[in-house]
Amino acid sequence: MDPGPLLYTGAGVATLAAALLPRLLDRAPISMPMLFLGAGALTFSFVEPLPAPDPVEHSGLLLHLTEICVIISLMGAGLALNRVVSLRGWASTWRLLAITMPLSMLGVGLLGWGVLGLGIAASVLLAAALAPTDPVLAGEVQVAEPAENPESDEDEARFALTSEAGLNDGLAFPFTYAAIAISLVGAAPSAWLGRWLALDVLWRLLAGLAVGLLIGWALGKLFFSAPSKKFRLAEHAEGFVALAATFLAYGLTELIGGYGFVAVFVCACAIRAGERRDGYHQVLHRYVEQAERMLTVVIVFLLGGAAATGLLTGTTWAEILVAAVILVVVRPLAGWIGLLGGRSGPRERAVISFFGVRGVGSLFYLVYALQAGRFAEQDALWRVVALVVIGSILVHGLSASPIMWLLDRKRRQKAERRHDKPSHTHV
Repeated sequence: MDPGPLLYTGAGVATLAAALLPRLLDRAPISMPMLFLGAGALTFSFVEPLPAPDPVEHSGLLLHLTEICVIISLMGAGLALNRVVSLRGWASTWRLLAITMPLSMLGVGLLGWGVLGLGIAASVLLAAALAPTDPVLAGEVQVAEPAENPESDEDEARFALTSEAGLNDGLAFPFTYAAIAISLVGAAPSAWLGRWLALDVLWRLLAGLAVGLLIGWALGKLFFSAPSKKFRLAEHAEGFVALAATFLAYGLTELIGGYGFVAVFVCACAIRAGERRDGYHQVLHRYVEQAERMLTVVIVFLLGGAAATGLLTGTTWAEILVAAVILVVVRPLAGWIGLLGGRSGPRERAVISFFGVRGVGSLFYLVYALQAGRFAEQDALWRVVALVVIGSILVHGLSASPIMWLLDRKRRQKAERRHDKPSHTHV
């Protein structure tokens, strides 16, 4: 049987479902990624003509598919944020990046080394791959879209998770490069540390920041204040140029050896800052959101198929335990510590700490490093990362809607008692 017609039929059903499910599942304790994960597992288990979606065999395709999905989601995250970048306004973000992320990586690395018996390079890679809070699978707990009124501030939980996801996806890259270097030249710092600090930390981060700011500033001028109305794209509601901004920022940064993930998010924030009151931001964001949703469907569907056709073969109880501890102990504890003394209230702090969603970014970093380095523990790394991502889809997918609904209700009740606006009340 020719699988072609079957694939086209499945693509049509999946596309229609991707449009309908977010509305049908609005407040249900279930997420779209959960359904497509299960659909992928069932489809590849029972439809014989389909080849197994082995991520090792098809690593090149997976690399670019996850790469595109992440950069598009980063553009959407940056465009959605209303809050002006500042030390005080983004205090929760800085805490999550400077305290929570390193603590999480330390915990994951020690689990890989001490419990699973991974080597130093593989332990560092596991920590780096599972460091980012994913902007792709965390839609239920992030800022939904740009607000029409820029003075209407996001609630602290959604803002912190969105801004954290936008930045730590890029900040995990230096540690991925460290893992690659250790796998190639050994763990002795003299063999790799100097070059890593100069190139992989300093230069690549600065290049990503600079190119993102430059492209975002230039496109903001073009969109909102070009001398000719023909070039003023904000007046023509052309949403697909959000992809142009994404690919320009990413491509130019990668050409000069910078971190494209950082550049895309910074570019989006710079465009947002160019004219905060224009409804064109919503047009751009909706287009990006639709593209991201389609790519997410494909990747999660294939992940479900891979899990059902051999990716998790050989999984040990130690790996299952480590994956569970990463999700329900390491990130929540590191998040709580990082946010102590910050501007978030205790309930918001608990929500931010718990919803450290792991997803498509983790898959990208893993396949990228495995292609560039030499890791003897490749199968174990794939199993643990897949277990964490699948566990995150299930645990966070089941809990996101009810927990965020309860948090919003508490915030409204507290605001009503104080005769204040809900968005400025921390609970």
